[in-house]
Parts: sequence; structure tokens; C-alpha cells
Amino acid sequence: MVISDQTGVTCKPSKKMEKKDKPVKVEKAAMEVEEELNPYSIFPQPSQNSMVHTEVCFSDSSVLRCSNTKEVLDKHLKVTGGKVYTRFPPEPNGYLHIGHAKAMFVDFGLAKERGGCCYLRYDDTNPDAEKTEYINHIEDIVNWMGWEPFKITYTSDYFQELYDLAVELIRSGHAYVDHQNAEEIKEYREKKMNSPWRERPIEESVKLFDEMRRGLIEEGQATLRMKQDMQNDNYNMYDLIAYRIKFTSHPHAGDKWCIYPTYDYAHCIVDSLENITHSLCTLEFETRRASYYWLLHSLGRYMPYVWEYSRLNVTNTVMSKRKLNYIVTNKYVDGWDDPRLLTLAGLRRRGVTPSSINAFVRGLGITRSDGSMIHVSRLEHHIREELNKTAPRTMVVLNPLKVVITNLESDKVIELDAKRWPNAQNDDPLAFYKVPFSRVVYIEQSDFRIKDSKDYFGLAPDKSVLLRYAFPIKCTNVVYADDNETICEIHAEYDPEKKTKPKGVLHWVPESDPVKVEVRLFEKLFNSENPAELNDDWLTDINPNSKVVVSDAYALSTIKDAMVGDTFQFERLGYYAVDKDSSPGKLVFNRTVTLRDSYKKGGKF
Repeated sequence: MVISDQTGVTCKPSKKMEKKDKPVKVEKAAMEVEEELNPYSIFPQPSQNSMVHTEVCFSDSSVLRCSNTKEVLDKHLKVTGGKVYTRFPPEPNGYLHIGHAKAMFVDFGLAKERGGCCYLRYDDTNPDAEKTEYINHIEDIVNWMGWEPFKITYTSDYFQELYDLAVELIRSGHAYVDHQNAEEIKEYREKKMNSPWRERPIEESVKLFDEMRRGLIEEGQATLRMKQDMQNDNYNMYDLIAYRIKFTSHPHAGDKWCIYPTYDYAHCIVDSLENITHSLCTLEFETRRASYYWLLHSLGRYMPYVWEYSRLNVTNTVMSKRKLNYIVTNKYVDGWDDPRLLTLAGLRRRGVTPSSINAFVRGLGITRSDGSMIHVSRLEHHIREELNKTAPRTMVVLNPLKVVITNLESDKVIELDAKRWPNAQNDDPLAFYKVPFSRVVYIEQSDFRIKDSKDYFGLAPDKSVLLRYAFPIKCTNVVYADDNETICEIHAEYDPEKKTKPKGVLHWVPESDPVKVEVRLFEKLFNSENPAELNDDWLTDINPNSKVVVSDAYALSTIKDAMVGDTFQFERLGYYAVDKDSSPGKLVFNRTVTLRDSYKKGGKF
């Protein structure tokens, strides 16, 4: 698959990606954190004959493809200087999710690869759904993801130009004011019938459109529709609506307008006004390509090159903003930044880094193959790859079980060296921290069993294990509660000479040095890999155990001063990040990812 604007620019994925449109294997595409790799290498370096716009193809005919006249193209080139111009155009009607990370990578990545410019443009044409909160979030997340917009613009910045061009469209006989409602429009399209108002006089449509603008017509009583020729018998795209009436205040434009352009009308015109060279979008917009070029052709405007690529679909989640908004509004989750969501805010709160997200997107490649689901384990692979190199180690016990070392004096404390990094050198003091070994320590409840077995490496009666960085201990006695079933504590003896060589190694926390913390364990939000397939039953697929809160975990005091966003590897447990709900004296940790892929064979990559 080649992205080409017919003016010399080509953007061709690697041969591995081109072959059968299969994505690159993750193992070979993982971003090395410690190396200066080009994160845009899915866009090969331009060949000698791919200078931007040096060879101009222009046409006065076909409107189904990019076909600029030489005069229009020359005017465009005076503005761009032959550089690539792209745009990332999210609608501010919710928080951005993992799919938008791919769109950012494509839009900002192509511009950066070719020394061009990428706009951050808010596609704010629907004031009913858009909020200032979402606008602020989008700019914040774009910056967090490592992208720097050439300029931040709003479709609403161009409302006057869009209105003037709509009047021009009416006067040229390419638009008319219609009074059909949504149901009637759908019915007429299905019957392949024209609207009764399609042939109304031009001056009458101009007058009615002006009345719409001045608020003299009630909401829902009129729309402006484009008078489009039928193309490819796609009646769903027939005479698309260009303007509708909404008596709603706009988060950016205020109360100046009561008519608002639709995506189908505004998007292509603003692309043209901003001299975008490559209008890149996902495949669901492919059916709109004919309308895109029809409108620009009808107005005699510059036409960018349009190319569609497959959208990113990840398992065990929903990507629809409508569904995300529903579960957020109805409190199925704890806000847009709930760590169980694959919103970028949720991933950030969970402790995922932008570089691991970009590495994940880069590893998938860019093709037009659509419909496949990417298993979430591929994303987790990249998260582990990075955190394994960047997250310092510590020890935390989630469900403490008291162990009394009976052959260690009660007032004796042995200071031990523990490693923050697995490959720490002995001459690097910052790579080590001190752990006090005392008479009472805590281990995980799950690391003790009354009945031993060959495949079990935890502690059991008369069995030895090694405490990480410390000594071997052997269980000598079990103390029960009054019910004779609940285990209160374990008695054990330690081997100060370390002559015992047990197979099992346990993490632990000393009683003399514990910090009580809250730990939140997150699992997949939906049980099914593709909950969208369940249609109206998708809410019943929510995993009731997707969030487990451990309120009384014990951690080493070395992390007591951790700040929000700091990440750690809790040895044997996984990677964790400090949550914003933390308060003085009470740290809250979110599990970012487990140490190993816990998915069944069918879910691995």
C-alpha cells in the first residue's frame, strides 16, 4: 500500500508490511528504550525522486480523486513551500483512547518524518456533545504523547468562511434548503427518491438559509443539503446535510451561531483552507471520499490527497466514544481516566508510558487491512519491555501473613542490601537500598500451604524457602485462631550460614519497617474479546472483578516518599504506579501490568 498525493510524495510502508498487508511481528518491532531509534521508521526515507510536489499531476476532470488545476496547485504551493502538511482532527466530545494514539502517530509522524507540519485541529461542529474539558484534555494528551502541533486550530475558527462558501454553493446550484426530518430523509434515500425541495429556486434557498442563520426557523425544521450527483449507487451518501439548526452555545465560538456545519461539509473545506497535503483518516471514512472531492470540486477549491488506513481495534474493551461516554456517565467506571479503560488518560493513570504506546502502534504498522482485533497482550508486551528497564524494584506484600523467626533475638536487626535494578553493579551505591531483617516479617498468604506438593515452591510445614536478599527459613510451627482453621502466624527458623539451598524464593516485608499502602489490581474490563459484537447486551459483559482493592498491603519504607506517577516493580507481583488518589501518609498504587503474560494460548501473539 502506497500513500501518494500524485504530486511526488510517497509514503510506502516496509516490504514486510506491504506483503499481504500483515503487521510487523511485535518481537521484531519493539522499541528499545535505551537506543535512539527513529520511531517513524514505518515511513521509509524518501528516495531521490520523491521530493514533495516537484512533479505535478493536475486535472480538470475526475472528482473521485485528487485533481487540482495547475493554477490552484501553484497557489497552494506558495503557502506550503512544498512541505507536507497534515492534521490531527479529533472531535472534543470525549477523552482520547488508544485508537487516537495510532491516528496521532500517522498524522504527526508523517509530518515529522518529512520535515513538514501537523495541525492539531478541533473538529468542533457539534456543540451538543463538546465541552471545554475535552478540549483541554486533548491538548494535554497530545503533548504527553510527545507530539508538538505546528498550530492549534478549531473548525469553528472558520465558521464565517464556511457560511460564505455555503451561500456560494447554493448560488451555484449545488445546495438547497430542505424541510425533511431525519426519518423522511432516510425513507427517501432507501426508495431512491429526491427530496420534494431539491429543485426549489436558488434565491428561495438563499433567503431561507439566511433565516436559518438569524434564528428565524425552529430547530429541526430546516437543513441545508448538498445537491450531489449519485456516485456508486451509495444512497446513504446522497445529498448529505451541510448545515443544521442548533440553539446551543458553542464551547469555543460562544453564542454567535445557531447553525452549525456537519463533518461532511466542514472537514474537507477546512483541510483545503489549511492547505493540508495529506488528509489521512481511518477506513470507515472511505465512503466519504467521493463527497469530499465533490464538494471541493464544486467550490473550485484546492484538493488534498486522501488516504485511509485501518483503525486500531483492541480486545476486551470498547472504542466507541458513545459507549465510553455511557459507562463513564453511568458510573460503571471511575471516570474517563479509570485505569481499566484504554483511554490515554486511563493508561497514563495506570502507569503506562507514551513511548511504550508509540512502540505498540509502530509495531502494528499501517495497512488498509481492516476488521482484525489486536490482542491487548501485544500492548502489555511493550509496557513490560520498557518498565523492565525503567522501574526500580521494591518489595510489597499484598495480603500479609505474620512469620516469627524464633531463633532470632527480638531486639536484633540485620541490615541487608537489596537491588533497585537486577543488573546493579556493586560499586553503584544508588542501585541498592537497605532492608532491615528482624524477628517478625510478613509474607504473602498465598505463599504458605499446609499441604505441600512437588510443583509448589512456597512455604509449608517442615519446608524451607529463601527470603529474597535475606536468609533461608524453615517452617517449624503453625498458629491458628480460635476457630482452629484461620492461620494467624507462622513460626520459622532462619539459617544464618545459608547452608540450606531451597528452590523457592519469597518476597517479604519486615515488621520493623512497614508502610501500609492501598493497591488496586486491575483486570480486563470486558470478559469478551469483542464486546461490541454483543450489540445491546454489551453491558452484561463487564467483568465484575475488573477492579480489586487491597487496602492493607505492606510496603518497604523506601517508597514512602514516592510521587504521583512514579512506577515500581513489586518483585514477583508486577509493575505498579502511584495513583492520584494518594494522600499524605497513604500511598495508593495501580497495577500497570503483571510480570508475565497471563492470557491463555489463544490470546498470545
